[in-house]
Amino acid sequence: MRITKLEHAALILEEAGRRLVIDPGGLTNPVLGLEGVDAVVVTHEHADHWTAEQLQRIRDVNAGVPVYGPSGVVRAAEGVDITTVVPGQTVEVAGWTLRFFGGNHAQIHPTIPIVENVGVLVNDRFYYPGDSFYVPLGVEVDTLAAPAGAPWMKIAEGMDYITQVAPKRAFGTHDGVLSGAGVGLVHDRFKAVTEAGGGEYFALKPGDVLDV
Repeated sequence: MRITKLEHAALILEEAGRRLVIDPGGLTNPVLGLEGVDAVVVTHEHADHWTAEQLQRIRDVNAGVPVYGPSGVVRAAEGVDITTVVPGQTVEVAGWTLRFFGGNHAQIHPTIPIVENVGVLVNDRFYYPGDSFYVPLGVEVDTLAAPAGAPWMKIAEGMDYITQVAPKRAFGTHDGVLSGAGVGLVHDRFKAVTEAGGGEYFALKPGDVLDV
């Protein structure tokens, strides 16, 4: 599997000539001319994880490509064709196996409503939790995309999360709100805890590719 990290939370996964896009949001540069996309996963409704414009750009060159997300995304994207998924559900699409976990976004602040959020396990190897620290119980995670920076987290929580999941490989994502120095600090801390658990950490920048 080849993973390409885009800006902030967006990811492109490729395997055996197939493509899957996760969370093409508003803090990601326009996704243009990306052909061969089999499916799109949107973990939750916040605009840094999806916009109607980004979905349309993908659909302009991939007619009818299915999009999956929790019911909050379906409501937020009124008029856009999105298939509802829930935690505990497995979807098979074009050679991809998508298992969904979690249920809720991490709390940002008591005054801000908590929205639905799904983590996704792709082909039983790669896990991305969306905006949560949900641990997929009973799963040995090969590669983890760990949230690196957000209003709802601090670095110590991200470090604890990697320790709990204990992946073979990890890299930081959801980093569009961090400065260059801040991203470097997170990479250092995440690398330390990943290696302490016997895994390998990759300090990916937008556009970087990881083969797993």
